[in-house]
Amino acid sequence: GHFYCNNNKLTNLEGSPESVGGNFDCHNNQLTNLEGCPDSVVGHFDCSNNRLTNLEGCPESVVGYFNCSNNRLTSLEGCPESVGGYFDCHINQLTSLKGSPESVGGSFYCNNNKLTNLEGSPKSVGRDFYCKSNQLTSLKGSPDSVGKDFYCRDNQLTSLDGCPESVGGSFYCDHN
Repeated sequence: GHFYCNNNKLTNLEGSPESVGGNFDCHNNQLTNLEGCPDSVVGHFDCSNNRLTNLEGCPESVVGYFNCSNNRLTSLEGCPESVGGYFDCHINQLTSLKGSPESVGGSFYCNNNKLTNLEGSPKSVGRDFYCKSNQLTSLKGSPDSVGKDFYCRDNQLTSLDGCPESVGGSFYCDHN
């Protein structure tokens, strides 16, 4: 089943189950790391709205979505290798996407960070890719393919070099 420990004042995840057959939700706590979280999560994983600076200790793969938004992340090292749903790391302090999952089945959100390029982003994103409102000067490192829309508006782009080879929907690069 699911394991919900969200909306508390937890500072660590010691004592959490080793595996969860559904969703694992620890959002809106005071966590500074993910040590002690489950090794395996079959559903969604939500650790948003905490004080995390890295993702060391999180599950290797997540079948559902993975949400680590609104933290203090400076690195994605340690995040799952694959995410079946969406991957959300917006509103953090990221300067690099190194450590991102290799593939994301849903949308990828990395908007509102401090990115200057997209090096380290997933090779393929099944739906939308949001990298708007960063400090991008280059699209180098973009995914090879984006299944639906690509949003790179509100950055500092002077060139489209490095953009995805394939975008299944619309390409938004206005306000640069």
